[in-house]
Amino acid sequence: MPIKPDEFLKKYGFDTEEEERDHSLRHNAMEHAKHLRRPHAGTPHDWEEWERYKREHPDEVEEDDDQT
Repeated sequence: MPIKPDEFLKKYGFDTEEEERDHSLRHNAMEHAKHLRRPHAGTPHDWEEWERYKREHPDEVEEDDDQT
């Protein structure tokens, strides 16, 4: 009796189902909020808010290594 493909994969350890990465806008926004970095563009107001936030919450900001 032939073995089914899914049984073969399970038998030889190839049945590990990797979770698909969530690419939703909500997920991306949450990830961005969790890892705050210097903005790449924006209005002068955006930069003022960034500088103020960086002063008030220095432990929540990730430093960029490639600052020029």
